Amino acid sequence: MLPAILSAVLAGIAVANGSIASGAEAPPLQLEDKIPLGDVRGRIDHMAVDLARHRLFIAALGNDSLAVVDLASKRLDRLIGGLPEPQGVAYDRATDTLYVANAGDGSVRFFNNGDLSAVGQIELGSDADNIRIDSRAGLVFVGHGDGALAVIDAPTRSRTADVPLKAHPESFQLDAARIFVNVPRAGTIDVIDRISRQKIASWPTEGRSANFAMVLDEARQHLLVAFRRPAELGVFSLNDGALVGTVSTCGDVDDLFLDSKRNRIYISCGDGFVDVLAVDGDTYRQIDRIPTAAGARTSLFVPELDRLLVAAPAKADSGAAIFVFRPSP
Repeated sequence: MLPAILSAVLAGIAVANGSIASGAEAPPLQLEDKIPLGDVRGRIDHMAVDLARHRLFIAALGNDSLAVVDLASKRLDRLIGGLPEPQGVAYDRATDTLYVANAGDGSVRFFNNGDLSAVGQIELGSDADNIRIDSRAGLVFVGHGDGALAVIDAPTRSRTADVPLKAHPESFQLDAARIFVNVPRAGTIDVIDRISRQKIASWPTEGRSANFAMVLDEARQHLLVAFRRPAELGVFSLNDGALVGTVSTCGDVDDLFLDSKRNRIYISCGDGFVDVLAVDGDTYRQIDRIPTAAGARTSLFVPELDRLLVAAPAKADSGAAIFVFRPSP
């Protein structure tokens, strides 16, 4: 359940882009607040959240640091420096451990999330990137290098295996039996068996490229993959990898989320928009395009907060900030 203090804070945030006129239909996302990120400069990558402590973690790649935001007070709490190009960040509540994957030296660094002290690291070689955690299985998966998923045992913080791939993995998602991996340079979506840790399929992207963002829609047995070339969402069958539909999107997409409560898809793009798609049966259609900021392609949808958080990088006339969007209704 959402902590009472955070619920009250979010409920009291004023709508920053004005009141909705009486009788007018509210947009599907309403901007509630902008949380300044202080001296954060350059590219911003992935984010993660610790609900119990009201913390948002932001990989400030261009700053070689991790930004920690207090969501309850809506302010930057601290910057953890000395991280060489952090990309992936994930929080494991079961072990109260924060994981940060770094492109610069290929390390995955562990932090005790109580006091955010460093408690160890694993060297993966190069370009440590996306992280996924399976808390029930006690496993952490990290994409890295020229093509591999590292498997880390969470309780012991030890690397137990590597799953080879043809090229560097971007976003990947887990279901109970499989791992689905975007491999843009190979032009494929690879499917890994979670037990044998062997590749069992390689789905073609049908002439599309730059497949970075991905999300599972298990209720409809679909894998949703966002491409940059062309800018569109591909809908693939989880059964056989067949492309069953496409929807045009905004450009330079980097994150993609499913809002199961409302049957919506949120797609954040570097050209300064979030596309909102409605899901009708097995069909996906765009219902709105919400303006954000140039370069704001990284986002995080947090169902427990019922908020979409979008990271806007610093520009000549504005500092870096987290845009807080409230879905409506």
